[in-house]
Amino acid sequence: MPDSSVTMLEPGNNSSSSSSSSLLLGRYELGKLLGCGAFAKVYHARNVKSGHSVAIKSISKHKVMKSGLVAHIKREIAIMRRLRHPHIVKLYEVLASRSKIYFVMEYVRGGELFAKVAKGKLPEEAARRYFQQLISAIGYCHSRGVYHRDLKPENLLLDENGDLKVSDFGLSAVSEQIRNDGLFYTLCGTPAYVAPEILAKRGYNGAKVDLWSCGVILFVLSAGYLPFNDPNLMAMYRKIYKGEFRCPRWTSPEMKGMIHRLLEANPAKRITVDEIVNDPWFRRGIKDLKDLKFHEEELKEETEEFRHLNAFDIISFSPGFDLSRLFNDRVAAEVERFLSPDPAEDIAERLEEAARREGLETKRGKAWRIDLDGSNGDLVASVEIRHLTESLVVVEARRIGGDVRTYERMWKEKLKPAVTGRQSPPPAAASAAC
Repeated sequence: MPDSSVTMLEPGNNSSSSSSSSLLLGRYELGKLLGCGAFAKVYHARNVKSGHSVAIKSISKHKVMKSGLVAHIKREIAIMRRLRHPHIVKLYEVLASRSKIYFVMEYVRGGELFAKVAKGKLPEEAARRYFQQLISAIGYCHSRGVYHRDLKPENLLLDENGDLKVSDFGLSAVSEQIRNDGLFYTLCGTPAYVAPEILAKRGYNGAKVDLWSCGVILFVLSAGYLPFNDPNLMAMYRKIYKGEFRCPRWTSPEMKGMIHRLLEANPAKRITVDEIVNDPWFRRGIKDLKDLKFHEEELKEETEEFRHLNAFDIISFSPGFDLSRLFNDRVAAEVERFLSPDPAEDIAERLEEAARREGLETKRGKAWRIDLDGSNGDLVASVEIRHLTESLVVVEARRIGGDVRTYERMWKEKLKPAVTGRQSPPPAAASAAC
């Protein structure tokens, strides 16, 4: 398996991606074109050293920057980094040249689920199996604060065993983007799969809109056509907004009940992942729910106050993973990371005490995140403390705004020594000790 890292390609190593014999960084041989979009092309490729097949998504830097989608691409990378699940396509590494960005991803051999559905409806048992795998993946994402927001059969792939893999997190959002009212406001999604609350142009819950899309997918799998469909787009939107649809006569009562609970127009009444997992129809055919529970338990362990990091996060602490280098950003947030054996609580208390001495306002966020603000806006920064192992934490300090020189002086001379426990005692304390 390729290393999970970001590598900048030297100009001489970046051959044209149109040639089937092109090598990226001397180790990936590009093969046939699998698909293309406005900004990206996806190729089958082979690691010439290991012989493993991968999929490589080639993205034009020029088009991305011209369209103002730099933050969009960075977010997709950051999201895919944090997801490790048997039913989600894996991102192995990111390569970059002067003109291209390359996502090296798991190669899923079976193609799109859409191609299977295009041939006609699926038996209820098959539809339920795909739905179970989809909910397992989406529940995992939601627990990690990731919301896909563009779920549809075209973004669901099948591997050689016929198992489902969720792909294309380009429109995904993370919990950090939620406003103070706990909702998202960005309009996105594919018309036939979009939830009514997005059409209403009000704030929406990311988990609820994903589950609506899951409902549309389940309907399509069992019926072979869309629940909300009309040649007139506005007429289709009206049906979606009102939740007007009818299940085909061959739909079982239990399955019909699940679809109606998913396609509930009122998001407050819409079924949740926990309710789905406990539904008798959903559980049918599953001998043991340990797989689903395992992924939920794994996530809770990582999102608790003491959050552990995966291998991708550890590697990303290398300066080589600074995503700003992918786009040659002129202004990038200053970031410094280092390891400490001290308890997170001790580090946080030392930082807050030092910040107060310097007249900074402190605010604790989720887990061990501390935001720092200067009284006149000359310094805006944040410090996150995360567990790497049981006895080792990573401290990440980031300048978000304010004067660069003020930040460097304040962090290096005042705050970092306090965080590391290497700060000299105040003069009064030193005198008392003499």
